[in-house]
Amino acid sequence: MKLSAQTYAIIAGLAVFVGLPLLFYTLGDAPRRTYLKEAISIATLLAFTMMLGQFFLARSNETLLSLFKPLQIQKFHKYIAYSAVAIILLHPALIVLPRILEGGIKPWDAFVTMITDLGNLGVVLGIFAWVLLLVLGVTAFFRRKLIPRFTLKYRGWRYFHGGVAVTFTGLALWHSIALGRHTDIAMAAFFITLAALGFAILAHIYWGAAPKKTVSEGAAT
Repeated sequence: MKLSAQTYAIIAGLAVFVGLPLLFYTLGDAPRRTYLKEAISIATLLAFTMMLGQFFLARSNETLLSLFKPLQIQKFHKYIAYSAVAIILLHPALIVLPRILEGGIKPWDAFVTMITDLGNLGVVLGIFAWVLLLVLGVTAFFRRKLIPRFTLKYRGWRYFHGGVAVTFTGLALWHSIALGRHTDIAMAAFFITLAALGFAILAHIYWGAAPKKTVSEGAAT
């Protein structure tokens, strides 16, 4: 059976944004923990790579636009992004959730201790990244009401949305490198490479193209 170009693109995307992070995770030297903790780690890892993958859905990715309709890309971006945002927003709570099944400090006490450790740069970065992600998710959900409030309408919204996304990604990446249990050199290099490529794709559409008088709502950032 002959595979279509769309199928190849989907397989390539899964290989990069699911297969590679799972490979680095498996080959990492971090000690294994309970199944619950490992499942939470994997879910968080894949959610973050899915967030990085959103940059590759920008309309400046001409290869993708030649294979899929803008509406298809828009729906994929929306569903995947909302799912990833939900998992990452729950990340602080998921860290302490396994303590329900363990003795010692209670989950809530562990959570309060964790988020109030402001002397730890990694924690501070994580808090700022979490707040930005919340802003990103809420404003994206209410974008139709917010777009008219921007001076440049949809173009202004894109700058805002993209700016928050880039800032969140930078802080979250720094946080994961500083505190991430599985963010070794290989995983960090993988994240940084994806982020750099994603930022470049986003920059191409924001600053590489000439401004247009009217811009309709598109697939992604």
